Amino acid sequence: MADTLEESEPLLSRARGGSGRDCPRGVLTCSSVQESPGSGPVQSRSGAPAHQAAGSTPGQGHRPGAAARRDLCLDQAVVLIEDAIQYRSINHRMDARSLWLYRWYYSSSSQWILSFTIFLILALAFVETPSSLTRTSDVRYRPAPWEPPCGLTEGVEALCLLVFVADVSVKSYLIGWAQFRRNPWLLAYLVVLVASLLDWTVSLSLVCQEPLRVRRLLRPFFLMQNSSMMKKTLKCIRRSLPEMASVGLLLAVHLCLFTVFGMLLFTGEKDAGQDRERLTYFFNLPEALTTLLVLLTTANNPDVMIPVYSRNRAYAIFFIAFTLIGSLFLMNLMTAIIYNQFRGYLMMSLQTSLLRRRLGTRAAYEVLSSVTAEGEAHPKRLGVKPEDFLQVLQKVQLDSDHKQAITEKLHSRGDGLLSTDEFQKLFYEFDKRVIKEHPPRPEYQSPFLRSTQFLFGHHYFDYLGNLMALGNLVTICVFLVLDAHVLPKDRDDFVLGILNCIFILYYLLEMLLKVFSLGLQGYLSYSSNVFDGLLTIVLLVLEISTLAEYGFPHRGWKPATLGLLSLWDMTRLVNVLIVFRFLRIIPSMQLMSLVASTILDLIKNMRAFGGILVVIYYVFAIIGISLFQGVIVAPRNSSLASVNGSAPCGSFEQLEYWPNNFDDFAAALVTLWDVMIVNNWQVFLDAFRRYAGPWSEVYFVLWWLVSSVIWVNLFLALILENFLHKWDRRSHLQSFTQELEDTSEMTQELPFRDVLEEPTEEELVEKLSRHPHLQLCR
Repeated sequence: MADTLEESEPLLSRARGGSGRDCPRGVLTCSSVQESPGSGPVQSRSGAPAHQAAGSTPGQGHRPGAAARRDLCLDQAVVLIEDAIQYRSINHRMDARSLWLYRWYYSSSSQWILSFTIFLILALAFVETPSSLTRTSDVRYRPAPWEPPCGLTEGVEALCLLVFVADVSVKSYLIGWAQFRRNPWLLAYLVVLVASLLDWTVSLSLVCQEPLRVRRLLRPFFLMQNSSMMKKTLKCIRRSLPEMASVGLLLAVHLCLFTVFGMLLFTGEKDAGQDRERLTYFFNLPEALTTLLVLLTTANNPDVMIPVYSRNRAYAIFFIAFTLIGSLFLMNLMTAIIYNQFRGYLMMSLQTSLLRRRLGTRAAYEVLSSVTAEGEAHPKRLGVKPEDFLQVLQKVQLDSDHKQAITEKLHSRGDGLLSTDEFQKLFYEFDKRVIKEHPPRPEYQSPFLRSTQFLFGHHYFDYLGNLMALGNLVTICVFLVLDAHVLPKDRDDFVLGILNCIFILYYLLEMLLKVFSLGLQGYLSYSSNVFDGLLTIVLLVLEISTLAEYGFPHRGWKPATLGLLSLWDMTRLVNVLIVFRFLRIIPSMQLMSLVASTILDLIKNMRAFGGILVVIYYVFAIIGISLFQGVIVAPRNSSLASVNGSAPCGSFEQLEYWPNNFDDFAAALVTLWDVMIVNNWQVFLDAFRRYAGPWSEVYFVLWWLVSSVIWVNLFLALILENFLHKWDRRSHLQSFTQELEDTSEMTQELPFRDVLEEPTEEELVEKLSRHPHLQLCR
């Protein structure tokens, strides 16, 4: 099937200066309109079949056929450039109908529909039985939740599955059957859809009373398959597993040896401390192993050591040695291995993304140069006409700033055809993040106004604003300390109210003076000014509302509640916004600015890691609901749950951890989060062992391994790599600061772009020659 649908026309030919085998006689240098299955020959604009149009040559009176070929070549170039922008593979069908379908599929509206569908099917877990639509998850106070009727969520799920069926159908058609069979993700996509539809049918046939819904475990796959970076991250994790397994084996040996040592050490019958240690932490092998596993995370340190350490200080050597070897050496070795593997594979993945970008632009060059070659009977020189490139650029889905930058760079060169290197360099603008130039400041005629503009437009005026914000924060902290032991209803907010009024008036004056100095458009062109201005307006509205409701501050300013908020609530809200506004000082501090920029870059580039976290949370939450739903019951309904007054100190009941359960999806997510932090996670191990059985510890240990060991270390590796990369370039950025103030561009759209290697000409040509739907003749 794929062979009959592939275009037979070459992408490159010897006419362009290539060397190698000749293209067949009569074959075009650009892909022509292709026949679609079952539709017969595709007609050209002249009404003749495509093969007749393809056989015509310039000057033979068949201009409509040449125009159709030219339009097709331009459309192919548009799609190839868009593939380069989005780091997409160019191995897809290139005929006219497929190009239209391809652009429609990757349009913003289609991708939004697909993203919303993924979000919707994942969010169903909050509404499905067991529903999370209650105010609290505490088993003592939680009312009976609203449960959706059978068929409601199933109907929404059916619509989502239909969207996914359409998605996999379009993808499989666009890449062809041959490519589809070699793509494990698309094959898995098809299997997951079939399994989900079968499970959905079983649910309806059993009137939604089935004990287990397998398709809920499969839903995160829809999120993973839609993200190429998430796939690369998963591949990185898979390749890191052998090294992680070796360290894991050392950890297992370490745990087993110290478990045996501990059980041998703490078996004394005469020593009360040893006997207490044995009965509490080393009673049997599984309990001793669990105790030391928790100690590996330091969650029960020093509690586990106290019984024997209080009798003999020499026993501390055992626990210190275990912690040194396990926590400080082996666990950090695990972090180092994950970081090393992640760094290498991340660079490989980003190098692949850069190769895709260069491959797409090079393929677009070859297609456009074929248009130039066909326009001349005997082309003397190879290249792309600037007017053809501009025509293609106008059709490309690209933001106006990058279009303008590329157009200006094109106009800055001389006339003539674009060579391969010139064409490729135009698209280096894609690797840059555009920073808009600030509008010019208003010009005033009066010398006094010009002096005032210079004074309040200077960066020292920003320093004064930062100092005032710091003073406002200090006053709030002082009053919080002074009124710490005073109830809110007894506090006298006279002084703080006066100070807040003064500071807010200064913020308003600062905003107006900056607007005067920079102009309204210039003021809004700075994100820091937008942040300040928005908060200043909100603070001003709150202050005016407070004065309108409660009057001006005075001694004993404690009126009764009026409206929705009391005076204390409104004061707290104002103070919270003032503290939040203090974040404006971050860009002014160099080291803090570096850290803040690293965090911002992490937020922009961590969608893959955030997606993987969503996937593991989702899967473990569904498994937890299936295993532990209803096992934690309120004290009055269970003989296993002790009354709080008689519960052992530090137990699940005494700490009142009742909201942490797996009775619904939202509660399961919070419970998993609490365990991932590993603070007091031994409490969860003990409680679920008593309520659900000893096998429950396997679930929580697996969750700790996946979340705290693997994912957290991956996230730490991303932070280290990003921060160290920025730190190494810090001196370069300092010398580059002045240049950035005068330009509209800054590199680093693709993470670590400046350390990636450009693909060679031979590599690009070799990749293009193996395109499944465009035959390359060189």
